[in-house]
Amino acid sequence: MVQIKPHISIVNVVATATINQKLDLTEITKKYSDVEYDPEQFAGLILRLNNPRTTTLIFSTGNMVCTGATSEEMSIKAVNMVIQKIRKTKNKIKNNPRVTIQNVVSSINLKGKINLIQAAKTLPRSIYEPEQFSGIVHRMLDPKTVILLFASGKLICTGARREEEIYHSVNQIHSLLEEKNLMDYD
Repeated sequence: MVQIKPHISIVNVVATATINQKLDLTEITKKYSDVEYDPEQFAGLILRLNNPRTTTLIFSTGNMVCTGATSEEMSIKAVNMVIQKIRKTKNKIKNNPRVTIQNVVSSINLKGKINLIQAAKTLPRSIYEPEQFSGIVHRMLDPKTVILLFASGKLICTGARREEEIYHSVNQIHSLLEEKNLMDYD
C-alpha cells in the first residue's frame, strides 16, 4: 500500500521575548499612531506589523508576546523589527531580545477519512466526546503535543516548541492510524 504524505501548514508561532529593562509605552505611542494602548483596559501596548504579518504585545517590563508568524524564523524577525521600532523612540534599548518559541500550531490534511469511533477506542491518551466536540483530542507523549483529529482527515497540532516536533508528531499519529487501519482513502 502506498502511504499518502500529509500536507502540513504552520499556521501560528507564538514567541515570547524579553529585553530585561523597563519601557515607557507612552513614548512608543507618541512615535507610532497605529499602535493600540489603553492602560485602563489592558496593560500592554499592541503593535502590528504588515510584513511579516504579526501582532506583538509589549509590556512596560520589557516583556513581549509575538503571535501570527508562520515560522520560527519569521517570529524572531518580527521581534527584531519591533525592537528596531522601539529604538526609534526615546526608549534606549541596551540588550538584544531573548526570544523563546512557546507554541507552534499547525493545520494538517491527511488526504483521507478517519474512523473516529474506532480511533477513539484504539488510540491511547485520546478523548472523544462527540456531543461536546466533533473531534478526538489526542495527547502525544514525545514530543509533548496535542493533536485534534477530525473525521475529514484534517488535524490540528498544538503545543510544539519547534517545527520539527510538529512533523514528528504528525508522522507518528499518521503511522499509527495507518497501522491500525483507521484511515480510509477513497
